[in-house]
Amino acid sequence: MLKVMHSAANSANPNSQWEDLTQLSAPNTVQWDNIKTQLDLALLALETLTGIGSEAMLSAAIILNLESKVPDRVALWRLRQSNPLRKGTGGRKKLDVEEARSLVLIICYLAKEDQELIRRAVGLLEQMAETNREPHQAALLGDYIDAFCNTYQERMESDEQISTDALTHLALKLLVDLLFYSSPGGHRRLWLALIDRSTQF
Repeated sequence: MLKVMHSAANSANPNSQWEDLTQLSAPNTVQWDNIKTQLDLALLALETLTGIGSEAMLSAAIILNLESKVPDRVALWRLRQSNPLRKGTGGRKKLDVEEARSLVLIICYLAKEDQELIRRAVGLLEQMAETNREPHQAALLGDYIDAFCNTYQERMESDEQISTDALTHLALKLLVDLLFYSSPGGHRRLWLALIDRSTQF
């Protein structure tokens, strides 16, 4: 088991990936709320597609040498609660740049681990589009969309009732994003996307 974890750590190159992220621009203060939202939603997409939970996220943190940034379930919950769309205020805190980098590496590691499933889901999405069928007609996509929409509505505040169509669109967009994040260099792609989209999210 330790050997497997060691080889996984080597393949992930956590130190070099961290160095990569430190070379990229840091977000400005105006961008943080949107970045916190995007990171939490990417994790939500992973959870609802793959069925992983906080244990898998914490295991990834250990493999990536990030346990000092994300040491336990409470710390992870507090980081995710920093998303301003979340219900409740008890766990809300400021997310700092090192914590954001940690979540980026965890998201990309988990996406890579489940790349085969993500590829299959995106392939189905393309097939549905080519045949003018609704995504939910494919069992895998239907289950993912339902789980994403239900979990989003359970966890997020909304001033106005967000439509099912809007949530479905968000779920499918995040699914395609996960495929990009699962590829080599996905951590750079996600970090740059966070900063770019935070001005238009």
